[in-house]
Amino acid sequence: MTGYSAYTDQELLEQLRLGDSSAFDVLYAAYWNKVYGQAFKRLQNTEQAKDVTQEVFVSLWARKEINRIDNLAAYFFTAVRNNVFKLQRKQELFTPVNDLMEELYASPNQADALLPEHEFFSSLGSLIETLPPAQQQIFKMRYQEDLSTQEIADKLQISLKTVQNQLGRALSHLRTMMTLLAVLFYINDKLGH
Repeated sequence: MTGYSAYTDQELLEQLRLGDSSAFDVLYAAYWNKVYGQAFKRLQNTEQAKDVTQEVFVSLWARKEINRIDNLAAYFFTAVRNNVFKLQRKQELFTPVNDLMEELYASPNQADALLPEHEFFSSLGSLIETLPPAQQQIFKMRYQEDLSTQEIADKLQISLKTVQNQLGRALSHLRTMMTLLAVLFYINDKLGH
């Protein structure tokens, strides 16, 4: 990244459009805290703010050839706002898995409530095993070994962006499937099966 310190945002964006990952790294380092701060201010949730921040930077990289950004601060502000709205819409559409599990715990017959929970987490383990090998490995390193995304990138000798992309895809797939499983267990419990 040497030599980039004198570059303006516009010059870095031009390098980014040409596929220069070092320019991306400079922008990431310069703006990550600001983007995260904006997301946290809106969400008041550390993990969600990190997810939104990751999504903003993944999108910046993925759309590098087609984005025409005149004001980077305004771009990040708009990207954070849009991703927060998208996250909030998703939350409105799906009952969180934890709420469904709490309702199962609150059912009159506690023994019956434990069976769906056991089945649910067993199914989650099976779902993780269905992820593509790279996503599965990165997911396990992040959530079972508790490694940071940078530690994973270093250990696997791949770029941070690759780790973030694979982790994002894995989480998106697992969230969708977990929500469906939770709904099925909830319906099954309500029907008394």
